Amino acid sequence: MNFGNFFAEMKRRNVYKVAVAYAIVGWLLVQVATQVFPFFEIPNWAVRLIVLAIVIGFPIALVLAWAFELTPEGLKRTEDVDVALQKRGRSHAWIYVVVLGAVLSLGLFFFGRYTARDNATPGQSEVVTGSSIPQKSIAVLPFENLSDDKNAAYFADGIQDEILTKLASIADLKVISRTSTAKYKSKPEDLKTVSQQLGVATVLEGSVQKAGDKVRVNVQLIDARADSHLWAKSYDRDMKDVFAVESEVAQEIADSLQAKLSPAEASTLATAPTKDTAAYDLFLKGEFEERLADSSLEAESFDRAAAWYRQAIARDPSFALAMARLVQNRIQRHWFIEQMSEAELAQVRSVAERAVALAPNLAQVHVALGQFYYHGHRQYEQALAEFERALQLQPNASTALEYSGYVHRRQGQWERCQDELKRALDQDPRNASIAANFANTYLPLRMWKEAERTARHALEIDPHTADGMRTLLGSILNGRGNINEARRVLATFPAENKILVNSNFGDVRDMTGDRAYVFVLARDFEAALKVWEAAGNTAVDERRRLSARVAIRVLGGDLIGAQAEAEKARQLLEERLRELPNDISSMTKLSWVYLALKRHSDATKLTRQAANLLPPEKDAVVGNILLAGLAEMEAHTGTTADAIAILRRLLSVPAGEVVSIARLKIDPVWDPIRNDPGFQQLLTETSILDPSK
Repeated sequence: MNFGNFFAEMKRRNVYKVAVAYAIVGWLLVQVATQVFPFFEIPNWAVRLIVLAIVIGFPIALVLAWAFELTPEGLKRTEDVDVALQKRGRSHAWIYVVVLGAVLSLGLFFFGRYTARDNATPGQSEVVTGSSIPQKSIAVLPFENLSDDKNAAYFADGIQDEILTKLASIADLKVISRTSTAKYKSKPEDLKTVSQQLGVATVLEGSVQKAGDKVRVNVQLIDARADSHLWAKSYDRDMKDVFAVESEVAQEIADSLQAKLSPAEASTLATAPTKDTAAYDLFLKGEFEERLADSSLEAESFDRAAAWYRQAIARDPSFALAMARLVQNRIQRHWFIEQMSEAELAQVRSVAERAVALAPNLAQVHVALGQFYYHGHRQYEQALAEFERALQLQPNASTALEYSGYVHRRQGQWERCQDELKRALDQDPRNASIAANFANTYLPLRMWKEAERTARHALEIDPHTADGMRTLLGSILNGRGNINEARRVLATFPAENKILVNSNFGDVRDMTGDRAYVFVLARDFEAALKVWEAAGNTAVDERRRLSARVAIRVLGGDLIGAQAEAEKARQLLEERLRELPNDISSMTKLSWVYLALKRHSDATKLTRQAANLLPPEKDAVVGNILLAGLAEMEAHTGTTADAIAILRRLLSVPAGEVVSIARLKIDPVWDPIRNDPGFQQLLTETSILDPSK
């Protein structure tokens, strides 16, 4: 058969035109099916059936195009041409057409399938397609503040948040958390992209205008996939009726999405958090400040939010939601800023228990009590029970799911932790903190590539997330020992961020923060000291600054230069421990100060005391960090064999975030024992399951 004549004949019979037209029409049919079918709740198998039919029909269309010539008058039988072709020895032409069509069809199918997979962002969940988005799903976007007083933005935020909270109590709905929706404008230009990124079919846009004791709330429900309005409403009410507006909007949305409500859920939609509108206004101011505190982790911001909550509670002593948020405020400050005394923790617990007694069916009070059990005393089972109760009351309570994951991480239940954080991300897909913590779960397991990929995704969501950068640096340094790459990555992060995670403590890296410690690993001790050059604003900051600088000087071999700052730090830290004897973070800092002052016995004793207070059996994260810190101190005080024994233990368990073979090879903290045969053996032992060696 002459292929040149064959392809010329295909062109004459318009086979190429038919193929192009078929491909375009087929693509359009697939797009219509994936966008429209979910709206009518047509199952996904129907979409797949259409795609399969289009693929199978492609070679058939080519055969028909060959058999019937396409002319301006329509289709024309071409038997005379077929006869002529057969006489010329081309009787296999039909077979070639069928085979060519089948190859092209399968090629297009697999090309589309695998290029879509290859184009997915590494570490990022696949973009949710129209066919996989639940019809009963919604994101409440930030409400626009139309008030003349631009400082009233807190009020618009509060209305949005309360509507979202009410919707989150409906089990039949998928509701995206506020942290993710806050990343968007009040009225995004590309709602289809919002729909795909958040995995929702609908979004609620709104605006709030507050003037005196009057308030106007405008809302519109939109089908985000088609970018079409479903309905819009305006509410002009007195301030005292604002709670009724929030309930009406939530009910209207539930009705529109045909969500089934249990009697308890219907009651939640109709319930107001307080009857005192002035108390509610104070509460919303506290919420606004609390969001700033959660972002900045500044003590002053936490304290300002707490003051607003206390004023709200003073006006309405039965305001359970305000009590719950005050508990979360205090316990977050305790965990991330400065540890409270037992007496202070007891006061916080009484507030949490009072909130539960006042509103036992309010999910937020159980989340708050759960956080108290977890952050206050590491009472894991009690915390998990409260988070489970919160999820029963509010199925879309992503915070409860998130914190369940964190508790299971402290218990060393890594798979369960990852599963819960994945589910929390599904409800809060643009939450960089959850994404970064999910990435961090790979480090203890020494899954370096997975940690790096998912950490980069967290930084794509929020380039300023310290947890994300810390995990990314850990994957590069602990996994590959690549200091130059770590410095290059570090240069992309805001210079003022020391990359501290205050809930983790126990070793020298956690004392200095990751920014300074990358310089330590590069043996650029002057650059590390500059990170901690500026004086601290508070006593907490100054204790941290001085102890970090002392530790850096010790690692650089500058004991003489460390003396003055070590003496200042000693006085501050000893005073702190007199006030709070079991402050483990301060114990770690003081042990390095003692080391600089050549009080080796005191340094080792204090480090061992800290490790005994919180062993890995009690906390699989900090417990292992404290053990690593003890090994560091023993390496510097001459107890080499004990240090090596601890390192061997940590290399055999999920503790990759603190000890890895690659990190041991480059970290100056191990210089005092680097030439010891036992230490050198650690770097080559095949019995140690560490992929970084």
